[in-house]
Amino acid sequence: MDIKVLRYFLALAREESITAAAEYLHLTQPTLSRQLAELEQELGKTLFNRGSRKITLTDEGMHLRKRAEEILELVQKTELEFQTSAEEVSGDIYIGCGETHAMGLIAEVVKALQHDYPQIHVHIYSGDADEVTERIDKGLLDFGLLIGAENISKYESLLLPEKDTWGVLMRKDSPLAHQDVIRPSDLWNLPLIISKQKEVDNRITRWLKRDLDKLNVIGSYNLLYNASLMVEKNMGYALSIDKLINTTGNSHLCFKPLEPQLMVDIHLVWKRYQIFSKAAEICLQRMKQAFSQ
Repeated sequence: MDIKVLRYFLALAREESITAAAEYLHLTQPTLSRQLAELEQELGKTLFNRGSRKITLTDEGMHLRKRAEEILELVQKTELEFQTSAEEVSGDIYIGCGETHAMGLIAEVVKALQHDYPQIHVHIYSGDADEVTERIDKGLLDFGLLIGAENISKYESLLLPEKDTWGVLMRKDSPLAHQDVIRPSDLWNLPLIISKQKEVDNRITRWLKRDLDKLNVIGSYNLLYNASLMVEKNMGYALSIDKLINTTGNSHLCFKPLEPQLMVDIHLVWKRYQIFSKAAEICLQRMKQAFSQ
């Protein structure tokens, strides 16, 4: 499979028109059509629905689009690594993380690193643990920041010197807002918004002492900001981590910790036997120095 043809494929997927894609790629329409027909023949799948007004992707085409984007991203990452000379420390570092206040610890290390090596650039990918680990496995991320210990067994890891505290995000005029802590029975009959991550579900289910199908779960989230808007509109109560949403000043929201307390470790993880770029290797050394203490 030719990398060049994958770029052609993505151009047509984006433009939804042979004419527009050919113009973007500076190709003739017959050349582009032939290349993409050969790609379909090579894969033995129909990738496009060729309508009279526009061209859309089939299910197989959508699958290839995701893979092609990942492949080209990895190609670009590899090319940039090899463009860096052996003498200079420069290049790109890719870090994935979910929502956690511990990202501030990483930012402190990165700030000092960029002060010493201004040609290093750091790129943050935000997603839940499943998305972050998938991108680590595919080589698209150098490091990942994971909450809890469920996903770290197959990686090298570094325990960060902070923990995340779970609680409930609610409106300040909620009947529970006057309480200092929230107990499992307080939530059994209330509309709940929970994280969609499986390991989080398991942790929260154990704390609640109820299976999720026995609770009034009205929605889920992978990043908390949108869930906080649902809470603000009085749709329900979001089980979440502390310090991620501003609840001070004019905010209509407040956060109440769980009782019994539910705290989780935070780990920096990376692939075993990973071959790092020079920039990523120095970054890891700095993180070990900062967090091992």
